Amino acid sequence: MTTYTPIGRYFNVKNGRIYGHVREGDGPALVFLHYWGGSHRTWRPVIERLSPARASVCYDHRGWGESTRVPGPYGIEQLADDAERVIHELGYSAYVVVGHSMGGKVAQVLASRRPAGLKGVVLVAPAPPAPVGVTPEFQEALGHAYDNDETIDRSIDLVLTNGELSAEARRQVHEDSSRAGEAARMAWPRQALVEDFTDRVGAIDVPVLVLAGSDDKVDPPQILREHLLPLITTAALTELDGTGHLSPLEVPDQVASHISAFVARLQHLAVLGRAASPTRRGASARRCPAEREITND
Repeated sequence: MTTYTPIGRYFNVKNGRIYGHVREGDGPALVFLHYWGGSHRTWRPVIERLSPARASVCYDHRGWGESTRVPGPYGIEQLADDAERVIHELGYSAYVVVGHSMGGKVAQVLASRRPAGLKGVVLVAPAPPAPVGVTPEFQEALGHAYDNDETIDRSIDLVLTNGELSAEARRQVHEDSSRAGEAARMAWPRQALVEDFTDRVGAIDVPVLVLAGSDDKVDPPQILREHLLPLITTAALTELDGTGHLSPLEVPDQVASHISAFVARLQHLAVLGRAASPTRRGASARRCPAEREITND
């Protein structure tokens, strides 16, 4: 595990500034998007287990963490706009987006836009592009998940995890979940959760790694196999052992290991792509999505 010494800074987005941590290093950079109830701190255990030479940014979505004063809207499209703005301000020419849960849905929408420089996507326990089995009653109950310490504890123990979080991680989940602005907190169960991007995610043309917790009660592996993989032809799913929905906090070693291996494969494919050097017009476009160049050029 490496020493994590990020640089804290703010990013200009529509109607405000959002806070994040930046680590300088080599590309492709990793852009981390947190879950509903989290903050940039959610990703710290994972980043600490990645190569210290890897560039990265993790930031608070508008309405969360140190970004609670940034007004809405808080829908998925706006959060994807914010992500693009962060990437633009950092000047990343090659990057991989890593999204968890709600952040995973944001990552899908962002990737469907085919932004310049995007080389791959990692979806960690992602929300599917369209709601699955969501009823008005479920939305109402979900809206109360972070009402107070008691409901947060129940959410952690009965829904979000498969075992004991460390005392530090549990305290962090409590702080992050209860800190959000009311409008941002309610935007997910009332709006963003049920936004349907089924007709959009098929446009994703970069390699996608889906990491699903073997014991995830929120977005189980089978749900993702049935309702996400058929829609994203470049996606492949890997199960994480013995974890629930909060895998970045429960099994950061596994998450970091899979991210590192995925980035290494992308870099290897880039080398192979350069070595092939197709000379005929259109030859590069006919290669499969996983063979698209991912260099920093």
